[in-house]
Amino acid sequence: MARRGKLASERLKMEAAEEVGFADKVRESGWDNVTTKEIGLMVREMIRRGERVLAQQKQQNQT
Repeated sequence: MARRGKLASERLKMEAAEEVGFADKVRESGWDNVTTKEIGLMVREMIRRGERVLAQQKQQNQT
């Protein structure tokens, strides 16, 4: 079960990295070569996605 969660987490990180434009760098040289700024951009994108999902859930609950 833990492995499944880790895979989903890895997929989410890669999707966010794609969105902000450094997924190729991760594929080529791994997460160790990603800058702090790039990680910050990725985290910001993940937060945006989470907020969007929460807003959609809230809207569905109101109807």
